[in-house]
Amino acid sequence: MNLLITYLQDINIEEKIKNAPDQNYEIGVFIGSMIPFVILVALAYLMYRYNKKRNQ
Repeated sequence: MNLLITYLQDINIEEKIKNAPDQNYEIGVFIGSMIPFVILVALAYLMYRYNKKRNQ
């Protein structure tokens, strides 16, 4: 199961940018690769804020 998940998550961004039809596609690939990190940071901040308010 882990092998399947790893295979699905294996994205070669450099290859996608190399085969990009235009500049807009490259920007979309970059933004799409940053979305998971932004979501994780936002989730961590919300959990921190919730726990800080709960402890007060």
